[in-house]
Amino acid sequence: MQIRPLDQPGDLGWVVQAHGELYASELGWDTTFEALVAKIVGDYATDHDPTREGAWIADLDGQRVGCVFCVREDDTTAKLRVLLVHPDARGHGAGNKLVSKCVEFARDAGYERMVLWTVSGLDSARKIYEAHGFALAEETSQHSFGHDVTGQVWRRELRIS
Repeated sequence: MQIRPLDQPGDLGWVVQAHGELYASELGWDTTFEALVAKIVGDYATDHDPTREGAWIADLDGQRVGCVFCVREDDTTAKLRVLLVHPDARGHGAGNKLVSKCVEFARDAGYERMVLWTVSGLDSARKIYEAHGFALAEETSQHSFGHDVTGQVWRRELRIS
């Protein structure tokens, strides 16, 4: 398993396609989710500060199997976005390695804290977030991606005391 920067032709499109396909097949989500991911990826691709924002791909045997983005929320807060681990890579530690890379980058970039948004019920992701020091900060019931979901905001401090 290799974690590398998102910098090869096809990486951006793979992130969008993989999210669209996996969330549709595993959770029954509609294309509004894929559109959200496309916007996040497009915004990153067209306007990001490489000293404060980064994105990574997990490769397993030469195949893309995961991704994560670290983007600026504000001057002191980084946001973890679009974490995904393809079923082919589950159990290989890809999620932990991607989140570790993202948190390390955010800390090195000078952010004081990190946040992320997800939905309840994604238990594998929740376990990874908790293992990396994130704590659930708020929950909101909403209708998104063709379903009633509970949106969650998770936070963690990055400063080492």
